[in-house]
Amino acid sequence: MVYSHILQNSMVKKENNEVAVLLHDIRSTHNVGSIFRTSDALGVNKIYLSGYTPTPVDKYGRARKDIGKVSLGAEKTLSWEYEEDPKKIIKKLKKDGWQVVCVEQDKKSVDYKKVRVGNKVLFVMGNEVFGVDKKIMKLCDVIAEIPMRGDKESLNVSVAFGVALFRILNA
Repeated sequence: MVYSHILQNSMVKKENNEVAVLLHDIRSTHNVGSIFRTSDALGVNKIYLSGYTPTPVDKYGRARKDIGKVSLGAEKTLSWEYEEDPKKIIKKLKKDGWQVVCVEQDKKSVDYKKVRVGNKVLFVMGNEVFGVDKKIMKLCDVIAEIPMRGDKESLNVSVAFGVALFRILNA
């Protein structure tokens, strides 16, 4: 089974930064595809998929057309890797000096407009309904929240991803 798609130049620094994304327990292939497409626009170096997040290639090695349709082929131009346990990914990257930013609503969260990142940053996104697991949040350096002004408590995960990362990475 294919659990990764690594490009030769995948960790080449873009604008002196290395940016990676961890998607944990995302249900929707459309959300995954949208995040791949937005990641390409942002210059993300690598996407990590964990839990039951669908990968661009199914367990039989076939391309998932629903992800490709939404991502417009970004799943072929971005490096990605699947690892069941998100904590392994976070611990490894932190050991290598990466900052870990969780995009989530929590009592410890700070306004996303106040978040500043270093040269190596991993952004963590969670399930569409339940968000990021508390055990994962504890491993993060900062929890960034997008303030809501309307009646709804949150944005769609792919929309929140785009809003937060464009603001944080371009601050």
